[in-house]
Amino acid sequence: MTRLLSLLALLTSLASCGGDLNDPPADLGNFALGHNIVVAPDLVKGPLSREASKDEWIEAMKSAMAARFERYEGDRFYHFGVNVSGYVLAQPGVPLVFSPKSALVITVSVWDDKLNKKLNPEPYQITVTEDFSGGSILVGSGWASTREQQIKNLTFSAARAVERWLEQNRECLGDDVPPEVEADCWNTKSTGPDLGSQ
Repeated sequence: MTRLLSLLALLTSLASCGGDLNDPPADLGNFALGHNIVVAPDLVKGPLSREASKDEWIEAMKSAMAARFERYEGDRFYHFGVNVSGYVLAQPGVPLVFSPKSALVITVSVWDDKLNKKLNPEPYQITVTEDFSGGSILVGSGWASTREQQIKNLTFSAARAVERWLEQNRECLGDDVPPEVEADCWNTKSTGPDLGSQ
């Protein structure tokens, strides 16, 4: 937990990109969204953060995952298990040099329904930070965004990072994965500083 708090305190400069749900989805083969499970059993609030409940994060993360992955119309179901691990929601009233950017840390696992198998041996950790906009590039998003907007933006970015992770492992989805490919499957390094498995 100490390492997680340290990470959330130090995330001050990374940025995510804009919305893309109107773009064609990534090539994930015959992907279809199965179970969309989100939990937050050990949620950590970072320093200088606004409050947000476990239920708020679970609902927002489930909605973001559904919005992104329900676009896929394949016939092979994959199930997600997402753990919301920690967050910072920047608040107004703190000088810019000390103001943390909003941040979210999750871990995710994916299961292949047909194979009845978890695909990634260890939970994959993702760290995202707030988008920079005209209203927040000079100050933290606490000045320019409501708490609800911050949660929505962070969960949107986290779901997009999950999609990119699957795209990086596209050749590992499906049947008859060649052994030389399978050896490198799901070895993508976690995004953000390494906190280990949560």
